[in-house]
Amino acid sequence: MPNLIPTYRLQAFSPSDADPAEVFFLDEHSHTTGPPLGVPYRGNYYKIGLCLRGTAELKANLETYRIEPGSLMLITPHIIKEWTDFSADHDSLSVFFTPEFITTRNHIPVDNFQFLESITRHVLPLTAAEAESITASMRLLQQKFQAPHPYRHQVIKSLINSLLYEVVGLYDQQHAALQATQTRSQQLTAEFKHLVNAHSTTARSVKFYADRLCITPKHLTDTLKQATGKTAGEWIEEAVMLEAKALLQHGHLTVAQVADLLHFPDQSAFSRFFRNSLGLSPTAYKQAG
Repeated sequence: MPNLIPTYRLQAFSPSDADPAEVFFLDEHSHTTGPPLGVPYRGNYYKIGLCLRGTAELKANLETYRIEPGSLMLITPHIIKEWTDFSADHDSLSVFFTPEFITTRNHIPVDNFQFLESITRHVLPLTAAEAESITASMRLLQQKFQAPHPYRHQVIKSLINSLLYEVVGLYDQQHAALQATQTRSQQLTAEFKHLVNAHSTTARSVKFYADRLCITPKHLTDTLKQATGKTAGEWIEEAVMLEAKALLQHGHLTVAQVADLLHFPDQSAFSRFFRNSLGLSPTAYKQAG
């Protein structure tokens, strides 16, 4: 399934004359046009970014994040993302690297960075001291990325390795603090969203998720309504629609194929679901994209 959704390769963001990239660095002076970011998509890369100035809004799976100066961005290949807003003065430092880059052949211990596949928060607010430390690490990486050196790739790998350790520490610290202060309803909401991200293309009944969480469907719906303002069914619908819109961006997939991939009984059922949710047919959405 993930391979059928539009997946931007790292090469799309690097200069057109560059070799196929495993690593790329973007700073406030090296913006690229690249592919459109205002539609649902996936990427074949990880991204660690730090907002320097201005604001942006990111939708990552079922969450919407407000990005401000000092926000740390952790983007992974498996999430569906959509950038819905950038302020005119937005600037950031970002390093991109492919999954192949963090294999053991590159001397980066993958086991230490399993959090990249399991993180549930993709934007972290940093304190001034934390942002200053990450900025220093990113600036050094920027300098080494741009400077010629006989062992340039090895130096870059070593610096990204160090940056990853720094990020892991910040993420784990914030995650532990958040868990310690979360109410039971907040924990239940987080667990539900994680399940929906994993199963929404094949399971759309509230009972499926309630059973997984060992509670009743009514308890699940009431908890989510109170915690988020949306019912369990509305969250499930939103997740399915996100996947559907991403699939419909794929030019080689027909509406019938998208319906099949999302496990609808037929194209008509999918079209009714899509129209009821968005107000237009999947064909019209596909043509407008």
